[in-house]
Order: sequence, then C-alpha cells, then structure tokens
Amino acid sequence: MLAPKVVGMAAAFRWKVRPVLYLSRRLSTQEQAGPPDSPPESQLPAVKVRRPRKDPRGHSVLLFPGQGSQFVGMGKGLTKYPNVKEMFSAAQKILGYDLLTLCLEGPEKDLLKTVHCQPAVFVTSLAAVEKLHHENPKAIETCVAAAGFSVGEFAALVFAGAMNFSEALYAVKVRAEAMQKASELVPSGMLSVVGRPQAHYKYACLQAREHCKSLGIEDPVCSVANYLFPDGRVIAGHQQALDFLQQNSRRLEFIRAKPLPVSGAFHTELMASATKPLKEVLQQVEVRRPEIRVYSNVDGKRYMSESHVRKQLVKQLVSPVKWEQALHEIYERMQGENFPQTYELGPGKQLGVTLQKCNRKASQLYAHVDVTASEK
Repeated sequence: MLAPKVVGMAAAFRWKVRPVLYLSRRLSTQEQAGPPDSPPESQLPAVKVRRPRKDPRGHSVLLFPGQGSQFVGMGKGLTKYPNVKEMFSAAQKILGYDLLTLCLEGPEKDLLKTVHCQPAVFVTSLAAVEKLHHENPKAIETCVAAAGFSVGEFAALVFAGAMNFSEALYAVKVRAEAMQKASELVPSGMLSVVGRPQAHYKYACLQAREHCKSLGIEDPVCSVANYLFPDGRVIAGHQQALDFLQQNSRRLEFIRAKPLPVSGAFHTELMASATKPLKEVLQQVEVRRPEIRVYSNVDGKRYMSESHVRKQLVKQLVSPVKWEQALHEIYERMQGENFPQTYELGPGKQLGVTLQKCNRKASQLYAHVDVTASEK
C-alpha cells in the first residue's frame, strides 16, 4: 500500500491537475475549471503542455530520449518560452528540490543519479516541445506519431494527451526512486555492445550467466536490455556477467563493449522490485488513450487503450526496450512513399543516430531540438 500522504496526493490529481488542451490548429489555450471547493494542500500544480490535434493533415514524428542523455547546462535559456517556467516551478513542488538549478549548474554527480536524471530528462524534453512550437508551430500541429526511449515514453504520452504533466512527473519520480532502490540490491550495470554480423547476443548472455554460476551467484541475470539498431544492443545484468562479456568481447565477436554510466541493470529481471510502486501510482493517476500514435517500448507496437498504457509502462521496467522494432513500425513505407519529418526533443542526439542506422532515408528528414537556447 502507498503511504497515506501519497494516496492523498494521488487523489488530488483527479481534481485539478489538468493541462490546457491544444486541440485547434492555432493551439489556442483554454483552462479547465477545478472543483468549486478549495483543493487540498497536497494539490499538484497544473501545467500547460502542448498537444497536437487528433487528425493533423501534415506529417511529423516526435522522439523523446531517455536516461543517459542528460548533461549539466541543459535547460539554459528555455524558460523564455511559454509554459517552461511553470513546468520547472511545478517540478520543484512535486520533486521537493530545484530541478532547474540542478539541470543548469549540477553538480554532475547528482544529475547522473537515477532519481534526478529521469525527472530532468522528462521535464527538459517537454520544454523542448515548447521551443519547437515557438520556432516551428506546424511541427507540433501536424504530428501524427511519437515514441520515447525508456523514461522518454512518459514525455511522449504527455505530449499525446494520454497523461497530464504533473501526474506523469509524479509517476516518473516514483519510478526513478524505485529503480534506484532496486539497483542498490546487487552490483549490476549496463553494457553498450556493437557486434559483428555473426555475433550471437543471447548465447553470449548465456555464457556470462554460466560464468556467474561458477562464481557462486544464484539466479544470475544477463540479458539484452535495449535493441537499438542492427548489431547494436545494450546488455544488462549482474556486474560479474558484464565483466565477463568485456573480457571475452573479441571471442564473442563484439566490436565494442562499453559500460554505460547508469546505476543498475534497467529493463531486466533485476528491476522486478520496482514494478509494484510504479503499478500502484499508475492506478491512481488519470491515463487516457493517446490522441496520436504512441509506440510502446515493450513490443514496438502502438498503444491502444488506457489500460494498455498502464500495463506496458510497468512491464517496460523488466522487459528489453525494443527501439529498433518501434522505428520499423513508425517508418514502414511503401516504395516511393514519402517519410515524415522527425524531431528529437531532449538532451543528446542518440535517437537520431539509431534512426540513421535503422532507416537511412527516414533519417534524412531528422532534426534535433536542442535543450538550450540563447537567453536573449
């Protein structure tokens, strides 16, 4: 059971935390009224978040990055755009610390922590939506699909109208804290791997698990956690398993095996203890069917209902991110058919790199919306 304070906060979600809906082509704003009585003190703040209309005539796709893309300095100059200042103000109330200052000034060691970087990437990615709308409103108004990598999926769902900003940020907070706690149970991590065509990733993981058993580790975990692009994977699990893969990378036909700066084995069975807190909070916040196509990390398929969203977001914690498969679903075209304009909104350009490796033609219409701007 969630603590009474959390239950009260979740109950408050249903009253007044409603973003302004941007349903016209002009993205005009209109606020939904709250209840006639005063909201409780635990009330989370309402924040305006831009969303597309349901049936846009144009074609654009928005991609939202995940943990690992963060950097000190992100968010600089973004508060001059509409709603961004309100986003960071709401984040401070929800998280209990000054997220904007952490993003702008660090220290880096604190920003790298799972409990901090997931909310940071989420908020700055949606701030980048405001920047894009200011610079190119048509890109927002004509969006037909969105996807997010790991925690980026929450930003995609907020943009698509499936969740409210403040509710989603609170869920991200619970998710990040639960994942951090799960990471501290056993030494674990993630390994970015690029292999030759003859590399067998699942067999390599099996050998790593057998090695762990020889060290006396019971029920060792080592599995593919991210499918990035052809011959590009992230493998996660017990630290001893990852050490084995690095030490035997040449024999396993790996061209590169590089540890990632994360605190645990995300998207594996080692995150099992994090699923319950996330499931509970997702049952208490409002979730709607996305207004545009949003693709799930779990299977690369689009979300079909609010119950589907809740189920897949929890399952995502212990399942590999099938990003390569999602990109194939999004960009599958008949020969000669045009591709949409793609925008990556958030820190880093890694999703653009994966798009280039998965679909070179689609990547020719890719643009990155930086999470910094001139302060003038």
